[in-house]
Amino acid sequence: MKQAEIKQLSTAELQEKLGETKKSYADLKMAHAISPLENPIQLRNVRRSVARIATELTKRELQ
Repeated sequence: MKQAEIKQLSTAELQEKLGETKKSYADLKMAHAISPLENPIQLRNVRRSVARIATELTKRELQ
């Protein structure tokens, strides 16, 4: 997800999206451990999405 898309979501939607994205990352990581993914860059992209969402949630909590 892009940062602009993340900023438009509500806090509840962000928390839900964070859970979904973390689960997706765990699934991808497990699949990659069993047999290499065709596109291992997916792991990096999903990990960065998790970080972007978590950062936005933290930023909102501090304001």
